[in-house]
Amino acid sequence: MNRIFSGIQPTGNLHLGNYLGAIRNWVRLQDTYNCVFCVVDLHAVTVWQDPVELRNSTREVAAALIASGVDVKQHILFNQSQVPTHAELAWLLNCVTRMGWLNRMTQFKEKAGKNRENASVGLFSYPNLMAADILAYKTTHVPVGEDQKQHLELTRDIAQKFNHDFGVDFFPVVEPIITGVATRIMSLRDGTAKMSKSDPSENSRITMVDSAEDIARKIRKAKTDPLDLPSDKAEFSGRPEAENLMRIYAALSDCSVDKVLIKFGGQQFSTFKQDLADLAVATLAPIQDEMRRLMAEPDAVDAVLRDGAQRARDISEPILQEIRDIFGFLR
Repeated sequence: MNRIFSGIQPTGNLHLGNYLGAIRNWVRLQDTYNCVFCVVDLHAVTVWQDPVELRNSTREVAAALIASGVDVKQHILFNQSQVPTHAELAWLLNCVTRMGWLNRMTQFKEKAGKNRENASVGLFSYPNLMAADILAYKTTHVPVGEDQKQHLELTRDIAQKFNHDFGVDFFPVVEPIITGVATRIMSLRDGTAKMSKSDPSENSRITMVDSAEDIARKIRKAKTDPLDLPSDKAEFSGRPEAENLMRIYAALSDCSVDKVLIKFGGQQFSTFKQDLADLAVATLAPIQDEMRRLMAEPDAVDAVLRDGAQRARDISEPILQEIRDIFGFLR
């Protein structure tokens, strides 16, 4: 079977966009791929993190993945910092990657903003760490959102340059997997902005730990427009909030957007929002219950991550040794 690698940052407050755009798809991919799932705590520290909060968030994200259906016996779940292969390979790839490639990465420009000169070196070079995450396992496929395709393209460029520079056929060409109607969930307050943990408005997102009351309230308050709901996709033009809410409903109900348009087209937002709130609560409730149970047993979550890290090392360390040999390092 082909191998998938995918990671998620432990910055707390996982939201509906994380679940529908990534986590749920990971669970479904387990049937057809060997999966390596990672809580990428090394990526998280490219900006300052409170150590206590980082540990708690790492456990919370791991608990969310397990509660959502990640099978930690058949597949691998670990936190990145427990597998040194990632950091060493990232350094070696630093020596393959060209500065011009990194200068073109749009996410660094967005995250650094006007403070580019004060940004950490890690924030600038983290695409190389992302490439190392993928290539350390000779990954063949990576599930990505539209906003991550540039990073995957960089990984492919790095792998091809490595193979060319050393005259080897070592790294496979990594292919993207983009699945589902909800690969990009937008803010409840702005249909043109991605749902994000960093948005200052709590009402912009539904988190994985929100109560049923909070979920219903946030959906009721979600931004809309004065028109009735669209009846076909052409009517989404100029109505990003309507499109976003209907796509969320389609994703939660596991049906096409066209079916949602048929069901709710021409209706008022108030009726639709109540149905959407009920659906969101029903979908998230069992996951939240299991998350709470797991978070009450932090030692058990830590044991899962340690076991996953050992299995990840078993795969990645022999691959890293081959890379060392290709570079010409003495054993």
